[in-house]
Amino acid sequence: MKTLPWIIAGVSLGLLVYVVANQPSTQYAGASDDVEDAASKTSAWGTEQRVTGTGGNLGGKLKEGAGKLTGDDQLQSEGVVDQAVGAVKDTAGQAAHAVSDTLRDLNK
Repeated sequence: MKTLPWIIAGVSLGLLVYVVANQPSTQYAGASDDVEDAASKTSAWGTEQRVTGTGGNLGGKLKEGAGKLTGDDQLQSEGVVDQAVGAVKDTAGQAAHAVSDTLRDLNK
């Protein structure tokens, strides 16, 4: 298996996550700074959960595939569990983003 494409894909994904996570947040005129700060922290936490959830989901798919190829049922099962944990973290991140958006809307 050639590792260079995997390394390039990993670095590209890391760069994309860095750029998305470091976007400046929208500031609303006349808004309460405390509520905006809470919304920003919630959004940052949600982004972190979504990134780790997606990473766990992809890692789980790789584990499951490796388990199928090698006939290792335990590795395959671990991959399925990792995918489930990743999906839960991603969903929690989506919910945090929804809460953040709601806070910002209410704070206008």
